[in-house]
Amino acid sequence: MYNTIRLTLSCLLLLSTCIVLAQTAEQIHVKKTQVDIQLDGIIDEDFWFESGISKDFFQYFPDNGKAPTYPTELYFSFTEENLYVGIKCHSRDDDYIVPSLRRDYQAGGSDNITIMFDTFNDGANCIFFGTNPEGIVREGTISNGGTEGSDFSTAWDNKWKSKSYKGEKFWSSEFVIPFSSLRFKADSKKWRVGAYRFDSQTNEISTIMDVPNNQGITNLAFMKDLVWEEPISKSSRNISIIPFISGGLVRDFEDPNQDDIQSTGSIGGDAKIAVTTGLNLDLTVNPDFSQVEVDRQVTDLDRFEIFLPERRQFFIENADLFNSFGNSRINPFFSRRIGIATDTTEGTRIENPLLVGARLSGKINNDWRVGLLNIQTAEDEQNDLPSFNYTAAAVQRKLFANSSVGLIFVNRDNLTDFESETFDDYNRVIGLDYNIASKDNTWNGKAFLHRSFTPEEKTEAEFAHGLEINYTNDLIQVGWNHQYVGGDYDAQIGFVPRTNFYRINPDVRVNFQPSNDVINQHGPGFEYSLFTNNDFTRTDERYDLTYQVQFQNNTRLNFRYQNTYTLLTDDFEILSDQPLLLAGTEFNYYEVRFQYRSDRRKPFSYSINPIFGTFFNADLFRLNLDATYRFQPFGSIALQANYSRLSLEAPFKTTNIILIGPRIDVTLSKKIFITTFFQFNNQIDNFNINARFQWRFAPVSDFFIVYTDNYNTDGFTSRNKALIAKFSYWFSL
Repeated sequence: MYNTIRLTLSCLLLLSTCIVLAQTAEQIHVKKTQVDIQLDGIIDEDFWFESGISKDFFQYFPDNGKAPTYPTELYFSFTEENLYVGIKCHSRDDDYIVPSLRRDYQAGGSDNITIMFDTFNDGANCIFFGTNPEGIVREGTISNGGTEGSDFSTAWDNKWKSKSYKGEKFWSSEFVIPFSSLRFKADSKKWRVGAYRFDSQTNEISTIMDVPNNQGITNLAFMKDLVWEEPISKSSRNISIIPFISGGLVRDFEDPNQDDIQSTGSIGGDAKIAVTTGLNLDLTVNPDFSQVEVDRQVTDLDRFEIFLPERRQFFIENADLFNSFGNSRINPFFSRRIGIATDTTEGTRIENPLLVGARLSGKINNDWRVGLLNIQTAEDEQNDLPSFNYTAAAVQRKLFANSSVGLIFVNRDNLTDFESETFDDYNRVIGLDYNIASKDNTWNGKAFLHRSFTPEEKTEAEFAHGLEINYTNDLIQVGWNHQYVGGDYDAQIGFVPRTNFYRINPDVRVNFQPSNDVINQHGPGFEYSLFTNNDFTRTDERYDLTYQVQFQNNTRLNFRYQNTYTLLTDDFEILSDQPLLLAGTEFNYYEVRFQYRSDRRKPFSYSINPIFGTFFNADLFRLNLDATYRFQPFGSIALQANYSRLSLEAPFKTTNIILIGPRIDVTLSKKIFITTFFQFNNQIDNFNINARFQWRFAPVSDFFIVYTDNYNTDGFTSRNKALIAKFSYWFSL
């Protein structure tokens, strides 16, 4: 263990010396105006042309680095209270793709533009605002330098105004963003700004800076400086109150003690308080998440717990402060553990209601970022669930250009008044992470060391450790990753589905960029993964050979061959009605998969993924299909379908697993949305209906009606039903 840590420190020292300096950011000088904007989407006020203009965009796709076919113009100005942004997107004609009228749309496959602001100039975190020709808006946050898709979130909501206009061979838009709704250092002299545009008519993606296509378009290493004519400031006093009231009818047909419809109701709310210009305090009392969409189900053939993303609003905002420690499979803090517990009498997942919560998060200055979260849950003696208090505290210090070091502390205290033999009195984890990235992100990596603490005396290591280093240029991507999790490492509030292992995981990918009208880029890849337990016995080994092709018309074709060896360390039940595969048994199996994704600009788009091979002691065939038809701009109909067939010999049974999930998304206007989601899953014997009506009657204020219905797939007898209504309103004080 300690030799591994010394090796990690040596690698980090070597990596730190390899940091590559990027070009100096260009500057946009922005003048102040005393003129109030006429918000009509037309760029005609005089102040737009007096300062803050950027017209030189670069193609990101398909011809990286070249000028776009049709230019994009950005204009900036500001007053004492507001930031003004003007956008003019030239185009071939007025035939634009706008899939729906829903806020917080996805950018791919449609016409839109996104503006990013790094208000603390740290290259690690930013906010963004986006719009399209129909004036549909989105806003959100980008964290961890914007190098991974998971660091992009539209969960952040705030009050701002925009308007779009469609002219002859162009569309334009104007933004009015109150400084009071933003977080930045007092008396800021400059921010950093980035932008990217999707042009469906030419099938081009362009960016405000020349971003290499081996980096993501949200990479914060490539931004311009936005220099203010005079320092901007604001009052730190900014308070918002968001109360809610909800009520409904529920019926659980599987509960023998409930033979009738039950009524339910709740009152609570949230508050957002600007403690300083950079720090925000979020409070919640009796939070209600009834409007949250149900999880997308998956076919589960894994030996270990499957990750499901957090969907509750309170935990999503600023989540990167706590969730980015470790990695996706060794994460010391996973917010879905809060408020969701296991019924120890039946082993099922049940709700552990949240009573109150608070989160202080944000920037102290350009170098220091902090987060403190505390949640209190209710006691449920009937189900042997104590009252828990959860705490997560994180601090992050910027180093060099885009690197940082962070410390996290996670704690769960059992505050029960009754005897519980299931839950520890406490569970704690402390962790140190070092995130490193060169200024142009050619090199990036992470090292972490975490330790858990529980009341019981442990006999094995309580540490978790990892090191990841990646190098990327125009031709090749090379990565090294190794991990260690001790047998007694116990992060009960984290996501660590596997313990007692060492792992090494190198990978390499070559990316060819031919000059032709058919293929944009293509290339092979190789990945190797080896798991051993703590006595270095090989338990898992996998080889992956891949080939990926991206075409100029935005379609993709991927091939993967995977060969796997497994030595079972525990008995494994592939499916609930099959005999156990016994610990100590060895298996060699393989799979071949193809995936084709069509052009998402078309009204009908799809992705198809057939898989052939073996799986443990079974012959395997799987077929995954995702298809979407849009009737723009009023919505879409989508279908997710997964079929798996495991062919086995006696005493095992050949099994067919079917998962079908149609989804209907209707946007009647920019304020009224209806979503209906069906899921048929015979693996868990459940058919689910989830329908949501949302009326955004005022900025960041909503009225929801949510209907949920669950049936058995065998006979379609009812399991439970619920009809819930929820009203919330945002008051700015």
